[in-house]
Amino acid sequence: MKDSDSPRRRWWHVDPGGALGGLLLAVLSATPSLLPRAALFQGLITAVAFAVGYGVGTAAWLGIRRLVPMRSRPILWIAYGVLWLVAVGALSVLAVAWQNEVRRAVEMPPLDAVDLAGFLLGFLPVVVILIAVGKLNRRVFRALQRMSGTPVALLGTLTALIAGIAATVLVVMFGVDAVYKGLNGAPDAEAVEPSSEFRSAGAGSAIRWEDLGRHGSAFIGGGPTASEITALTGVEAKDPIRVYAGLESAETPEARAQLVVDELERTGAFDRSVLVVATTTGSGWLEAQTVDAIEYLHAGDTAIAAMQYAYTPSWVSFLFDPDAPVESARALFDAVEERWSRLPADDRPELIVYGLSLGAHGGQAVFDGLGDLRSRADGAMFVGSPNGSALWRTLQGARDPGSPVWQPVLADGREVRWISRAGDESLLPGPWSEPRVLYLQHATDPVTWLTPELIWSPPEWLDPSQRADDVSPEMRWIPVVTAVQVGIDMLGGEAVPARHGHNFGDVVTTGWREVAGDAGLDQAAVDRIQEEIEGYAPIQPYLE
Repeated sequence: MKDSDSPRRRWWHVDPGGALGGLLLAVLSATPSLLPRAALFQGLITAVAFAVGYGVGTAAWLGIRRLVPMRSRPILWIAYGVLWLVAVGALSVLAVAWQNEVRRAVEMPPLDAVDLAGFLLGFLPVVVILIAVGKLNRRVFRALQRMSGTPVALLGTLTALIAGIAATVLVVMFGVDAVYKGLNGAPDAEAVEPSSEFRSAGAGSAIRWEDLGRHGSAFIGGGPTASEITALTGVEAKDPIRVYAGLESAETPEARAQLVVDELERTGAFDRSVLVVATTTGSGWLEAQTVDAIEYLHAGDTAIAAMQYAYTPSWVSFLFDPDAPVESARALFDAVEERWSRLPADDRPELIVYGLSLGAHGGQAVFDGLGDLRSRADGAMFVGSPNGSALWRTLQGARDPGSPVWQPVLADGREVRWISRAGDESLLPGPWSEPRVLYLQHATDPVTWLTPELIWSPPEWLDPSQRADDVSPEMRWIPVVTAVQVGIDMLGGEAVPARHGHNFGDVVTTGWREVAGDAGLDQAAVDRIQEEIEGYAPIQPYLE
């Protein structure tokens, strides 16, 4: 037996073609994207990319090395070694430079030596483990091939392997659901069960606290009180109404929606000045900055109604059950609208539609188009809309020539507008008729810009004439790679300062004022609200 074929050598030997392929994908994984990543997380991503490239490179090298004459191999090995050293050094320098350029664009501090250590901690152990697993799989496959003996038997073995993989995927799917049910199924340990009659699960409520889930309980148990609103704004305030039905509150979306309407009746929500029908994100989350902002702006004379449709984060919910947010949003809005429409037109609250992320997708899908939305609601604010939302795509595609894709102008802003950063509300001086529809949209939000077309076609938002100031000038479109990069960016879309990514604390107060007005507050009070909202603790990624 040759040394190169010995089991011992096989475990530690690094295939030259695999190493080159791994290095290539490792470099691509570190190229600039929309958002920066924590060093440890980037190390994990680069390790997975290296392992994939290693497998592809190893397979390619099997064919190439047979074409290389034996006498030429020492020269190639020397050239390979030199190239490897140069490439590793270049990767280290480029990765840090690229990440720091992205971090600068989104107002984050540069990486330092500690971050480099974190990158290596995520990269080196995972690379070793993944390559070892790959070698083990190759050994198992060869053993099965020797035992099978015939092509028919080998085909049966491969079929069994594929079936095993499929079964594993199913187990993972159900496992993910079980994990997130454990995380999000019970009330938040820090949330306080309400006693107020103006909250679901409070005095006189038919909804149980235990059924609200983690995010529902945080919503119901949180938010400003009347005294806190008065202290901040200087205006006499009411206690805001918050109504929420958890996934366990009833079996169907329609039954949960009816519970919400009953709660709105019980709490007197139809006597308030503003009624917000909110569609949650995948796990049932309602972003505190946004829901608190409208309660401050309207001195608590508000009611917010929402219900849960899943336990899992938005990206998981969309993969497993993409119809759930749409069905939930439609059931809730239809039920609330039916009751609201029976009130006198001059004596009912403003009916406002709101959704963030997957909630924005569900909220938009309720309506057949912009006309239908404006005929049935008194206003709408969609925050960080996913790219696949049909209404968003229609409006984006019809934008006025010359307006950037990340901040469109449609029909001079007469019916719908987009705000990306503070001050944008003053860009269009012409009339904005009511009901107003508003999109809050950042140029660096991966939720908005991830689309299948990224795999094979460069996006408009990377064109020099369309590129926003906070998109790294070093970011370039690479087939397949850019789509993967932006997909990964989604996992940390909120782990950046407001003004960037999927974090909209900079513009939610302005957005609400544009769509639903306020309680006649002076500018000083509005500024205090904005300062309060921006001072909220950073939103943790992966939880929405």
